[in-house]
Amino acid sequence: MNKLKAQYKRILSDYIQSQNESNLYIGQNFIKQLIQKNLTPEDVIDIHKQAIEEIYNDLPESMLHAYDFLIEVMVHFGLMFKEHQSLLIKQEEIRIEMDVAAKIQNLLLETTIPNPKDLDIGMVSVPIRKLNGDYVHFMHNQNYFSVAVTDVVGKGVPAALCMSMVKYGLDTLEYARSNPSYVLEVLNNIIEKSVDDSMFVSLFYGRFDLENNIFTWSSAGHEPALYYNSTEQTFYDLETKGLLLGILQEVKYNQHDIKLNDNDFLILMTDGVTDFREMEEFDSRGYIKDLALSISHLTAQEMCEVIYEKLQELLNFNIEDDFTIVVIKK
Repeated sequence: MNKLKAQYKRILSDYIQSQNESNLYIGQNFIKQLIQKNLTPEDVIDIHKQAIEEIYNDLPESMLHAYDFLIEVMVHFGLMFKEHQSLLIKQEEIRIEMDVAAKIQNLLLETTIPNPKDLDIGMVSVPIRKLNGDYVHFMHNQNYFSVAVTDVVGKGVPAALCMSMVKYGLDTLEYARSNPSYVLEVLNNIIEKSVDDSMFVSLFYGRFDLENNIFTWSSAGHEPALYYNSTEQTFYDLETKGLLLGILQEVKYNQHDIKLNDNDFLILMTDGVTDFREMEEFDSRGYIKDLALSISHLTAQEMCEVIYEKLQELLNFNIEDDFTIVVIKK
């Protein structure tokens, strides 16, 4: 340590006398030796103080007190800096883990939009975070097409795990031709047994009979879908009372039927589409009805994209929840 102090004093003295770039460069390189010796910032200040005292014998005592104050400040600065660096490292580790989790979720919950006979289907699903709390599941065979729109009450990894469970439950049911009420009852039992009491799921499930053009739906506390009857030129809310999935065992769910005719369409969505928190008195569902009707000549996918873009503009690009919308046109 004494050797380091002597070296530093000589370097500082040379710089004070000449103040040229070469002396400054020598001092900057000397930092490497200080780092190798694991000296803290307050140690360096103490070495500097001692060098100044030896170079100038007549320093006022107040100046020495100022150095003492700086040393104390740097001690606390060093502690806080280390804590800050530790938090940054942990934050980066969490970010990497979330990126991996998001990639896994995208693979597990990847949704392919089917192309059933006489139906045009579009979808937009945009998460506000890396992990999506919304999920859309399609399935169809020769006779039936079905769709599930799901929203987990919760965010992050727990919600993603719960969503994977919903997908597993849907995959294990032959649900393309199953009654919607039965599908919800089975999923409710699975979720109630398997997830934390604070985790709930809303789900709208619809099945379309391709031969008879009958759409049957049931809902577990989900945002009501919109149905446009082109003959009557009227929108109807597809509402049905049903408890959120995962709250109680052995819950029964009602289901209802409508007949879809040519040019009719359905809009299925999560509450991120209609929840305008900054505009409490605004009729968001009415706005969506008017907008959808004005663009009903577009394809189902184009309708979804325009609705998303218009709502983004309306909310100054500050949508506060996962956004999912599905349009089904007959």
